[in-house]
Amino acid sequence: MKWVQCGPGDFKGDPPSLRSGHSAVRVSGNRVVVFGGLHEKKFLQDVVVLDIDNKVWYEPECTGSGDGQATVGPSPRAFHVAVAIGCHMFVFGGRSGRKRLGDFWMLDTDTWEWVELSGYGDLPPPRDFAAGASVGNGKLVIYGGWDGTKWLSDVYVLDTISLEWRLLPLSGPSPAPRCGHSATMVEKRMLIFGGRGGGGPIMGDLWALKGLFDEEKEPPAWTQLKLPGSAPASRCGHSTTSGGSQLLIFGGHGTGGWLTRYDIYHNDSMVLDRATVQWKKLPVSNEPPPPRAYHTMTRIGPRFLLIGGYDGKSTFGDMWWLVSEDDPISKKAVLSPASSFKATGPPSTLLPQTFPDRSRQGPASPLRELRERLGLPLAAVATSPYTEVIDKELWTLGQGLLPENSQSAPTVDAILKTVREHWRQSDAHSIQLRELSPLLRDYCRLLTKLHRSGILECEALHGEATKLHTYRFYHLQDANQVRMDDIPSLLTEYKQLLHLHASLEETI
Repeated sequence: MKWVQCGPGDFKGDPPSLRSGHSAVRVSGNRVVVFGGLHEKKFLQDVVVLDIDNKVWYEPECTGSGDGQATVGPSPRAFHVAVAIGCHMFVFGGRSGRKRLGDFWMLDTDTWEWVELSGYGDLPPPRDFAAGASVGNGKLVIYGGWDGTKWLSDVYVLDTISLEWRLLPLSGPSPAPRCGHSATMVEKRMLIFGGRGGGGPIMGDLWALKGLFDEEKEPPAWTQLKLPGSAPASRCGHSTTSGGSQLLIFGGHGTGGWLTRYDIYHNDSMVLDRATVQWKKLPVSNEPPPPRAYHTMTRIGPRFLLIGGYDGKSTFGDMWWLVSEDDPISKKAVLSPASSFKATGPPSTLLPQTFPDRSRQGPASPLRELRERLGLPLAAVATSPYTEVIDKELWTLGQGLLPENSQSAPTVDAILKTVREHWRQSDAHSIQLRELSPLLRDYCRLLTKLHRSGILECEALHGEATKLHTYRFYHLQDANQVRMDDIPSLLTEYKQLLHLHASLEETI
């Protein structure tokens, strides 16, 4: 399998903005519907749709009932449950601010009409971070969550024909109360994995719930599954997606340490192989996306589409395909070639042994452009921490990488080419600590050059890009600010910049 980041030329229209805690479900008509989410303390209520056949993102004009006279559909929210049955998307609960929600909605994606169904039946109590799934017989099931005071372990089943909710009676062993877990239907069983439980521990257990189809022939009951193989680390906020005979688990939030606990965000891909009934690590031939949780992963035929997420510091707006090696998408570059961008001027020239002084370059400076847009005094533009600095560390590193039998004195171009090729072929585990400072500086050098060429928008440098990748390490002043778990993300973004730079050089 291979990860391929979606570029600006992959879809028409405007894709979803940066968000986490959203939902993305596939409905009939070969469409993926993204709803809600959270970005920088702002809860969202927009509906963004991917037309898979035409490769177009669009926002439908929804109608129907709403929480207020000026709104249509559910109030802004994140960490809700969304389940698709045919052309209908059902939405329950979630969170808005500090309030846990308990309302229930249906969106008809043929007419784009919202209908509130909160007045039908005895709804589950308000909650967020619950999980749900379509049972397959016109019913949906919701399990667990957090109601603001306690973790939950109840199971509610809704008949979408009669709109009757029912608390499922259970006996025998059952999972510990939890939230932030995943729920996936596999044939006639609902599997739940992971989550955060009472007292705050993050879990890595797997349970199966039977009896959702015919309670008379098969009474509802939980069974814990302890499978051989390389089981995923404990996590919450991950995604679990059914793909044929396999369940794919990606990402999530965990903890590490012994005496002192610290947060870990995952970007591994783990598989529950139903044929061999064991856990396996999915073999991937390239660097995965940056670690994250509270993203979505949607299966589209043989492909999987990853959208958004959060890594403890930043919210993502990127999208990635996970495809087989023989998929046509796997042949494309990580990002679209430079020719697909609208260049606004000739590229700047790299000064041989000093970094460009971005504070003295007039309108070409991204910080200067941003201040002009905001109407702020230009004199307040700060000098980049990397300007007017001779990069002796990069020079020394490059000299050590050059062939020993090299006869001529190394040039700046030769040093840069050698070091960049070294980093292009490196993985995160092979990067030494002494390489971080020159790597971060060259990352910023490439960003500056690509921005001046017109390939990168200013927003990509300031964490506001929605159509392009957001480069999150541009403002770090020192390699000491790079966490160890940031190195894979930094290296991934650096390799993307190298690809864009190579494409730019071909057009000159």
